[in-house]
Amino acid sequence: MMFFSFILSVMFLMTSQPSGFYVFSCGENCTYTPVFTPSTLVVKFGDPASATCSICQPACTQHIFGLEKAVGETSQNKTTISWTVDSLTEWDTSLICFYNEDGKLHRSTLPITLYQPPKYVGFSFLNKIEPMFAGHVYSLVCVVKEVAPIENLIVTFYRGQTVLDRKTLFNTEKTPVTKNFTADIIPSEDDDGAQYWCEAELQLGAEGPQPPPAVASEKLTATVYYGPQLKGSSHPDPITVTRGYPLHLNCSAVGNPAPSYTWKLPSDKPSSINSSILTIESVSWEHGGQYVCNVSNDVNNVTVMFNVEVKGQFKLYRVMIGFDNI
Repeated sequence: MMFFSFILSVMFLMTSQPSGFYVFSCGENCTYTPVFTPSTLVVKFGDPASATCSICQPACTQHIFGLEKAVGETSQNKTTISWTVDSLTEWDTSLICFYNEDGKLHRSTLPITLYQPPKYVGFSFLNKIEPMFAGHVYSLVCVVKEVAPIENLIVTFYRGQTVLDRKTLFNTEKTPVTKNFTADIIPSEDDDGAQYWCEAELQLGAEGPQPPPAVASEKLTATVYYGPQLKGSSHPDPITVTRGYPLHLNCSAVGNPAPSYTWKLPSDKPSSINSSILTIESVSWEHGGQYVCNVSNDVNNVTVMFNVEVKGQFKLYRVMIGFDNI
């Protein structure tokens, strides 16, 4: 009964779509599986495409063979069927090449991947937070619009040329979709002024275009706030200076926003000095004691203490003493 149904199906295909099915003569040398060239087809949306199917070795009994298709045209040259389409726009399609040998159906399927590179790739910081603060967690957002197939997409997040993260999406949707991808970062002071961006790339395998089609977003420059960090090496404690000599105390720091400086002198009175370096051109006894430098910005503050000891000048004199002869 099944064999009878198959014969009816083949006869229906031959009468309803005679252009896609053929009768040929072949002997014992037929391969059991039709062979497509190429074995996989990757086509950009709207581009032309073509493929061929070889049914078997040319030799000799009656068999029915054909190629099932949703779009395009076919032509036959002996046991080879050629398929062409001027503009492929069917998102979920494939070709099936078959032949019937004594009631046994042999067939092969040519998978067709129709792709479309992203029409737009956008990049932003989640909630548009600006500035960022060092040590806090923030999310980067990459928006990829109208890309297909989404399961072949790889989204890469960058800081400068450094890869931060890669994202993929398990989704078998064949038609173009728009998706958001996110990645978390914890910026440091070294990231202030760094450029963040993302890139969406379609990885379509060896049969796909080389290099793979990729679209990059714009680059956004990050502003990262961080507390004052002292520059230079530590100072001796105490600092000894000779009376009459100059004294230089340095509490220079980097930070964002730029730090401000206030000084407290040994007399416990605030100073009008607001620079990172305190200079006394000629030290006297009254300049000994503790100096306190406060370095601050909107993020944090740092206190630096200098203990200064003043020593006197000692002069060596050469004394000549003479004695009279007695």
